[in-house]
Amino acid sequence: MADRVKQVAAEEAERVKAMAQEAFQSHAYLYPFKGILYFVSHKDLWRPLTSKLAPTITLSLGVTTLMFLVAYVPQAAVMAFTSGPVAAITAALLTLSESSTLINLLSRTFLIEDALIDTFDGTLLSQGCTNLVTEGRQVSGGGDNIARLGKLVKKPFAKFTPNAIIRYVLYLPLNFIPIVGTVLFILLQGKRAGPTAHTRYFQLKGWSKRQREVHVDEMRGGYTSFGVMAFVLELIPFANLVFAFTNTVGAALWAADIEKNASTSPWVRDLAQKAE
Repeated sequence: MADRVKQVAAEEAERVKAMAQEAFQSHAYLYPFKGILYFVSHKDLWRPLTSKLAPTITLSLGVTTLMFLVAYVPQAAVMAFTSGPVAAITAALLTLSESSTLINLLSRTFLIEDALIDTFDGTLLSQGCTNLVTEGRQVSGGGDNIARLGKLVKKPFAKFTPNAIIRYVLYLPLNFIPIVGTVLFILLQGKRAGPTAHTRYFQLKGWSKRQREVHVDEMRGGYTSFGVMAFVLELIPFANLVFAFTNTVGAALWAADIEKNASTSPWVRDLAQKAE
């Protein structure tokens, strides 16, 4: 039994090491930051954000303030027994995470779903991926990249599912473990958020559920690293809305690079064949 435990531990350590190496080599963790820079320098991409700015900022302020008034002190009191001197910081991170989840749930369900789709598609157009975008919507020939976007044919950004919410609640107790638990919580959330960021890309490609799973499994390290960076950015209070849009831009830039590399990289071509 002891030898079996050692073998399993060694295999798991090797798997984590391989995924970490893949994450580093993929440079996917850079795309949320590329998204920020690209968004700032392309004013046409601001339009979907500005159209939803007032109501979503109001929502963000209200939810974050309410969560700190209601949830922060009780959670800090409990964490004082488990986290010691870092309880205040850990409780703040937990409250921000909870606020971010509620804000994303409400805003994506009622306010910004269409705006995020426009941002993703507009970024793809700016990268020359017109043929890909036309798989999901009408595209005109004139104006800037947002003005060219026509009627949606496919509308993929799914609202929060019960399973996603249940997993989030199940992971929450990890935050009561000092430092390591919070890091694990963020990693698990990033593992979920990474593939979700490419929901629109997968739909434009016309991939089935099985094809998506193959693609994500082959690039698990990259998707996890992207998801972690994106999730952490969206934890920043009152900036959640802006980072939701810049992360969408970053995801679209990554998708465009995957498309461009598919014609030149043997590895990407092989991956595309596996996904078919």
